[in-house]
Amino acid sequence: MSSKPVLLGVMQVKELSILLVTIAAGIYFTVTSGAFNSPDNYQTIAQYVAPWSIIAAGQVMLLICGEIDLSAGFVFTLAPFTMMQFFVNGWPLWLALLGAIAVSTLVGLANGMIRTVLGIPSFITTLGMAFLLQGLVLIISNARPVAAPKGSGVLEVFGGAQWTEFLWALGVVVVMQVVLSATRFGIHTQATGGNPVGAAESGIPVNRVKVVNFAITSTLAGLAGILQGTRVGSYDPTNGGFTTMFFAVAAAVIGGTALLGGSGTVAGAFLGALLLGIVFDGFNLTGVSANAFNVVLGAAILGAMVLNVTLIVVRKRVGSRERT
Repeated sequence: MSSKPVLLGVMQVKELSILLVTIAAGIYFTVTSGAFNSPDNYQTIAQYVAPWSIIAAGQVMLLICGEIDLSAGFVFTLAPFTMMQFFVNGWPLWLALLGAIAVSTLVGLANGMIRTVLGIPSFITTLGMAFLLQGLVLIISNARPVAAPKGSGVLEVFGGAQWTEFLWALGVVVVMQVVLSATRFGIHTQATGGNPVGAAESGIPVNRVKVVNFAITSTLAGLAGILQGTRVGSYDPTNGGFTTMFFAVAAAVIGGTALLGGSGTVAGAFLGALLLGIVFDGFNLTGVSANAFNVVLGAAILGAMVLNVTLIVVRKRVGSRERT
């Protein structure tokens, strides 16, 4: 039996490159640090991965559309403070949480409408929104952390109980991957990024697809902010921001999402977040100097991207040979 069909099938797995790098990173830190393979450390890695992968699930949809949301990290910061504002003003906690998620969605809708109606590039639109939200958070919080409510069953489900944040991340990744790959909306999203003119001429509401994806990204960012702050036990106005947003975008891009739009997978973004979490945690365990940390992390990201591009070329060559 020929091995070519098997090889072709393996090469067509878009997440293969990032999976190989992630496995290699896990093996490396297993060998170099005795503390890496422990239940406590797995939980630490999960705490890194969860917010990045939740936000990345939305960013993948936007990047496939050919857009980006730089304000997602500040929606992440704003959502828990919005929830607390509703809560201290007499709203039941579950309703305050839903209200905060709704406000997050409205931020995304505003970004999408400004982008599509006024034609302002998403980079500029969401950059302006990022600074606006940053200032709003500092005003609402008086630049001080706020303790999360205690003894609430609602918050036990939304990050308070052990592993719930990571379970939410897994659920979001599965749902968004299904939406992207198995629904009409997902097909429209890919068509919008791959060929916007052709998509519009074929009847796809391109602007509506973009607005919805902006709303999805902000909604997921708000959810991630509430989950992480609740897990930690306090909501910090300095948490999130551009750092969290860029890690989410890096996870999406490392996972194979094209910056120019048209292709990508949420599952790949999750693997990208997992790789970043393993590297981040592993460097801490092995005592990498803080001065060199970003250099090594950047090299790891570039290495993953080079391998990803290499495998894309190999897939094309194997596929063309199989057809001939």
